[in-house]
Amino acid sequence: MATVSFKEKIKGVGGDASYEAKARVFQEQLEAKIPASLRLPPAILEDPPLDVTHIPEICGLLTSQELAITELDATAVCQKIAAGELTAVNAVTAFGKRAAIAHQLTACLIDFFLDEGIKQAQQLDEYFRKEGKVIGPLHGLPISIKGMLPVKGTVGSAGFLVNIETATEDCDMTRILRSLGAVFYVKTNQPQTLMHLESKSTYGRVLNPHNTDLTAGGSSGGESALVAMKGSCIGVGTDGGGSIRAPCAHCGIYGFRPSCRTTPLHGVLWYQPGQDGFFSSVGPMCRSARDMRLFLEAVLGANPALLDPDALPVPLKAPDLTKKKLRVGIMMHDGVVMPHPPTIRALKLAKAKLEASSEVEVVDYTPYDHDRGYSIVRELYFEDGGATVRRLLKEGGEDMLPLTEWVISPPHVRDHDAAQVWKLRDERDNYRREYSDHWWSQNVDVVLCPPFPGTASRHDTAKYWGYTAIWNLLDYPGTTFPSGSVADPAIDVYQEPPSPMSAADEYNLSLYDAMKFKGAPVSLQIVSRIYSDGLVLAAQEMIERILKS
Repeated sequence: MATVSFKEKIKGVGGDASYEAKARVFQEQLEAKIPASLRLPPAILEDPPLDVTHIPEICGLLTSQELAITELDATAVCQKIAAGELTAVNAVTAFGKRAAIAHQLTACLIDFFLDEGIKQAQQLDEYFRKEGKVIGPLHGLPISIKGMLPVKGTVGSAGFLVNIETATEDCDMTRILRSLGAVFYVKTNQPQTLMHLESKSTYGRVLNPHNTDLTAGGSSGGESALVAMKGSCIGVGTDGGGSIRAPCAHCGIYGFRPSCRTTPLHGVLWYQPGQDGFFSSVGPMCRSARDMRLFLEAVLGANPALLDPDALPVPLKAPDLTKKKLRVGIMMHDGVVMPHPPTIRALKLAKAKLEASSEVEVVDYTPYDHDRGYSIVRELYFEDGGATVRRLLKEGGEDMLPLTEWVISPPHVRDHDAAQVWKLRDERDNYRREYSDHWWSQNVDVVLCPPFPGTASRHDTAKYWGYTAIWNLLDYPGTTFPSGSVADPAIDVYQEPPSPMSAADEYNLSLYDAMKFKGAPVSLQIVSRIYSDGLVLAAQEMIERILKS
């Protein structure tokens, strides 16, 4: 098979002549914002290695101090700023410069406004000098923001060329983060429709920094690539089918999908307003477990329900897990698609370590009719049969990507009248009740399971969301985190040809070639019942500590 050039690999969505002309304007506006002093030499960009994670360190565009700052997680950045050991200006400058480098290698951005971030940081530094204290728990923390979350004066999009816009005000989430002291400097890339587990848009295809032949995931793929490249220590994503968890898993970082409506969604860009068959939630994508806690404690501590009438005033309560043994259910597979060998290896290793620990009790978790649940949520995503998606593409002269065609096609997607919408909601609610009863019968506190049917997928192949979307249907909060291992072709092979469990499993099997996934991070997922967000956080911290011991 012919090797695809880097330029071709990173290219964005095409379209007719009118589309191409408009797309070029948006692309050139972004490129003009990247300073000449931060541009990588053409020799690097013509043929970069598959693993580009080390390039910011060796390219000579960052000082040793900037490299040291970008090694910090969000918690450390906040601690150093509060102690007077780091200024907000130095923090955002370091991450902003590294973000510019990351974008050239991964197409992770849709807007770059470091000068604005520095102005914001200067005001915060001035406040700290005068008052001798921080303005809030996130004082001076540079935070990257997914494209669909408006930040006043910056570019945003709801997944199509026709709805790219400049925000006139912050959405509720960015407004709250700003009030807590956060500094904004970039907006990140996401896919056409916002409904792919890959991220390719007018601005380019987001590449996985660990292996650019693989996807960084979607729909918050720009965020995951940027955080993995250390151009951000923490970013904000959204998740309606796996869009925080899958990208974090693919790029070997940490991500948390809160229970819906606990974090604010008001003002977020979306092209099916009023669609309430499923909800997304907004959450952190970051470099450490403690950063997830930092973000959620800060945001929920601001009581978003006072601002967003749709947000629920559910406090974050993390239980003391020393009081009683944590019961962990291990779900090796969902009964529909068997994960690829690297994921199974990581889960088996995790199970063995947990079984050897006196802190937890391990049981096998039996999934409940996940195929049916996945079918319900797929139908809920596009209740108009995909008509709105087709209209927006046609209006912009934008080519329909293969993954868009797949996600809006039968058998899962069809048009519904009001009575059919009610029937579908009823099926959803019945399934949720049945699943709730099943969960109690399994007698588990949390479930440890795959976040995806393998490591990061090859481009244009992510066609099974069942390992994340099922928990969206149930609204069970979840986190993904790195297992500590990477795909290894020497050991991650099938010992004997497996027997497919379903058509989706047969497709997933056909995608596996051990060499193609070499070095890809292998991640794990933890979920629990709705509003058990604090339990998921606490369980993740305990389980990761045991796995690392």
